[in-house]
Amino acid sequence: MPPTKKTRTPVKAPVSRKPSAKSLPFLLEMGTEELPAKFLPQALEDFETLGQHLLSECRLSYQKIRTVGTSRRLALLVDGVQTQQSSLTEEIIGPPKSAAFDQSGAPTKAAQGFAKSQGVSVEQLVIKETPKGLYLVAKKHEPGQSAKHILANSLPAYLAKWTFPKAMRWNASQAKFARPIRWMVVLLGNQSLNLEFAGIRSGGVTWGHRFFRIKGKKAGQGVPLTNAASYVAVMKKLGVLVDPDERRTEIIQQISTLAKSARGQIDPVYREELIEEAVWGVEYPHAILGIFQEEFLALPKPVLISSMKEHQGFFSLVGKDGVLLPKFLAVTNTPWGDAKLIAKGNERVLSARLNDAQYFFKEDRKHPLHERVSALDGVMFHHKLGTMRQKVDRIRDLAGWMAKKLGHDNLQEECVRAALLSKADLITGMVGEFPTLQGIMGEEYAQHDGERPEVCRAIREQYLPRFPDDLLPTSLPGLLVACADRCDSIVSFFAVGMVPSGSEDPLGLRRAAYGLVRIVHETPLQLNMVEVVDHMIQIVARQGVVQSVAQTSTEIVGFIIDRLRFYGRDTMGLREDVMEAVTRVRPSTMADLRDLLLRMQALQGIVSQTDFETLMIGFKRAHRIVEKEAWNHTEVFPERFQHQSEHRLAQVLDKAQHDVADFVNKQEYGDALHALLTFKSPIDDFFAAVLVNDPDPRIRENRLSLLTAIDRLFLTIANFSYIQSAGAEVG
Repeated sequence: MPPTKKTRTPVKAPVSRKPSAKSLPFLLEMGTEELPAKFLPQALEDFETLGQHLLSECRLSYQKIRTVGTSRRLALLVDGVQTQQSSLTEEIIGPPKSAAFDQSGAPTKAAQGFAKSQGVSVEQLVIKETPKGLYLVAKKHEPGQSAKHILANSLPAYLAKWTFPKAMRWNASQAKFARPIRWMVVLLGNQSLNLEFAGIRSGGVTWGHRFFRIKGKKAGQGVPLTNAASYVAVMKKLGVLVDPDERRTEIIQQISTLAKSARGQIDPVYREELIEEAVWGVEYPHAILGIFQEEFLALPKPVLISSMKEHQGFFSLVGKDGVLLPKFLAVTNTPWGDAKLIAKGNERVLSARLNDAQYFFKEDRKHPLHERVSALDGVMFHHKLGTMRQKVDRIRDLAGWMAKKLGHDNLQEECVRAALLSKADLITGMVGEFPTLQGIMGEEYAQHDGERPEVCRAIREQYLPRFPDDLLPTSLPGLLVACADRCDSIVSFFAVGMVPSGSEDPLGLRRAAYGLVRIVHETPLQLNMVEVVDHMIQIVARQGVVQSVAQTSTEIVGFIIDRLRFYGRDTMGLREDVMEAVTRVRPSTMADLRDLLLRMQALQGIVSQTDFETLMIGFKRAHRIVEKEAWNHTEVFPERFQHQSEHRLAQVLDKAQHDVADFVNKQEYGDALHALLTFKSPIDDFFAAVLVNDPDPRIRENRLSLLTAIDRLFLTIANFSYIQSAGAEVG
């Protein structure tokens, strides 16, 4: 018997509507141990999505849904949830009528078995016309249940679908969650729903701020919630601002007021990052102002800022001139404590950190960077690729080669020197304590050692860009060392078979390639990545790296081109077909990333124009003919032309070949594409007037050569057969 199919009465996703007497607010609060701040934004977003799916599957409409939360609680709030589930009528399609009844009209075993499986009698089955013919159908009606019942039964399964970057098990239930769950409140209106998840039984009791004391209650005692609608207001009375937007507003207002009172302003570099950290790190923010000894201002500004930011999450203050002030702001989670006492405590902690930094700074400068390079022999880069010193040698060789290749022989020495010293600060005490200062301290120490300014700057700039929207190096040595570092990582790991797969990229190779694309596209560098990768492969081979997988230059360049396409799509909004058309004509010996993106930009700017779309119809017709005939000749004999349209098309071709070649040489691809638009009418007239496959082979061959010459001219810019345009097939 064929498998049965269910046809349900469509249930639309819940839509916003005005609350009625038959709707109630809903609350689900998950109380936990301290959640990592970096988990929370995505966790709340996923919580809302789960809530939407839950209500949709439960056939419960609602007015509005949102999530709020802190590091100790995650809450789903839904306004206007209908109290009764919508009824469901479904039709289950069974066997065809021909198989359900015999010639006498009696039900067969197929019909009887289908009826039994659906819990109905054969007499209750109906025959229905379907696109495939007449079929037996069982109609079932499922009346709606109460929202309280259906939610209590469905919630545990939905909560089990909630995922986190890292999850843990902590009790016999074996349920996984970001941190152990300590309480759970589930309310529909003023009714508490009874359910269990992760070994925790739901109830109507919540807990306020850890340090908030409620009159008449002992510390650590729960507080009953009486209605889902009052959750946010009640939690505020219990010392918790559950809405992250409200906490953010409060934090910005407090720190702005304090900064003004201290006659300074918050250093903008990490302002937004620290605000976000504070939003998810406290339940009720309270900003305080602290000070530190002025003697610490002798430390480099990045050291002071990192000391305040890294472990304490303090905001640095600067004056109108941008000079750091001996003051800081901290957002605490104790608005009811002694502000002066809390400030003193934070000052002591920061003073200890700055004392350490001061000591490291003094000790590190006793040994110049170039003396530390040999110590990199004792620092492992990767067990398959040797030490950090070996990596430095590879970077140095490639950076020097690129400088010479680009015609900057005068800067080759600076590039080599910067590459040699590029990782020396990794073994300093300061970078050991504050890893985010790598490169920054290298520049600082190189300046102290009397290295040339270009070398000092390149040591810092080698790490740029650190993230997608970060700044880029501004000096040529900085650009080349940054490129060399990324190329080394990509080629070296490919050489030993450690290639990114799926969404996994533990070695950051996709990030490295993305940074490489940005550097080449957004700066004056013009590098052929095929040559760069080939040279890097030779450098790796000279070091004796055992290649466990024979990765070729083609595969590595293809990986970088893939990141170029991601960059084009993500940053420039380029269409997939446009990028495919351009990359299809890239010679195997050339991969100029900047040139490829210039072509893509120009092509994107013209593909939607009506004239271009019309031209594509004629071009793709010509391309298919040439491809089908596998014709390779381009020599055209005008004396064999039989029609004026052939003469005109040949004249347009002759001029366009000169113009397009000139524009392509200048990388003026927009002008080159506009030169191709001159083919629109002539190619249409050609196909309207003549038959390419003329009975006379000499005329036929001449026409094929004419079309082949046009096809090859177009291919000097892109393979336009991959462009999807209205009215034309994708060839």
